Amino acid sequence: MKVAIQEPAGELEMSSSQLKVEQVPKERVAHVREVGERLADEIEKAIVGKRERVIQTILALLCGGHILLEDIPGVGKTTLAKALAQAIGGDFRRVQFTPDLLPSDITGSSVFNQARTAFEFRAGPVFGNVVLADEINRATPKTQSALLEAMEEHQVTTDGESRQLPAPFFVIATQNSVEMTGTYPLPEAQLDRFFMRISLGYPSRSAEASILAGRMIVQPLEMVKLVTSLDELKELQKEVREVFVHESIIGYIVDIIRATRASSSLLLGASPRGSLHLMRASQASAALKGEIYVRPDDVKDVAPYVLGHRVFGRVDSRMRVGTSNLEPMNELINEIVNTVPVPMVQAN
Repeated sequence: MKVAIQEPAGELEMSSSQLKVEQVPKERVAHVREVGERLADEIEKAIVGKRERVIQTILALLCGGHILLEDIPGVGKTTLAKALAQAIGGDFRRVQFTPDLLPSDITGSSVFNQARTAFEFRAGPVFGNVVLADEINRATPKTQSALLEAMEEHQVTTDGESRQLPAPFFVIATQNSVEMTGTYPLPEAQLDRFFMRISLGYPSRSAEASILAGRMIVQPLEMVKLVTSLDELKELQKEVREVFVHESIIGYIVDIIRATRASSSLLLGASPRGSLHLMRASQASAALKGEIYVRPDDVKDVAPYVLGHRVFGRVDSRMRVGTSNLEPMNELINEIVNTVPVPMVQAN
């Protein structure tokens, strides 16, 4: 096994006896790929023509992360969340964010039980496996912050007591990228908690025709069946973390993160949490392809969706890379990634 680092002026090769890609049995990543494909096939019964976005959602789930869906109304954001919950057999909860929503409306609160003459905790909607935070940017920052601890530590603290959330725990938050009236932009701390930011976008002509034809008689969500269990999903999450990442790939990820911090187009680069999430996403990307180790292409594929919401453009470039416009920001991240020398892992 050799590792070659592709430099701008040429290629430097070095032997590596430490590169043991057989650490993860092939059948285990094959199992991840098989379940991932089954999940994608099932979810696509409800979300037509968005295979790549469905795969990205599954990828974030396998990494134990959370997704920010930024798009216009009516493109299937809620349907995606419900279909995913049905396919994994998870408890689906929905929170409709409004300006008058309180943190206790999300986390739960203690209520006095007169029969028992004692306070008892009533869990809020955050206690679910798949939680849809619909139009999250319509709530006040105080209410938005109620999700911070839940998303990062998978627990909530109320009345001085910490309570564990169910596992797996997956938040899909949505926000309208066009309508800004009556909204509260997500603070940087909240944005950084999201593993990925994606957009479904409009369907193609053929996909939209299929949507209309499919909904004449039945509701597509009724066709989505259970294809895996929560226990199996937790095992898959562990297997994804075992996908091998060579030290040269780790260096490549660090160099990409540092390049965002040094970019003249950005005021603020990605955080260390961004580098960790980029590595996790690369591992899941490799596993979903049935690979037992991470390749540079895995890093490149996920970088725009993992880093796009963690960086901020300078004042003179905000019109081009504003946080409400995914495509220009993704293009900028791709430009930055392309400036970083690429390590190439090659088998003998």
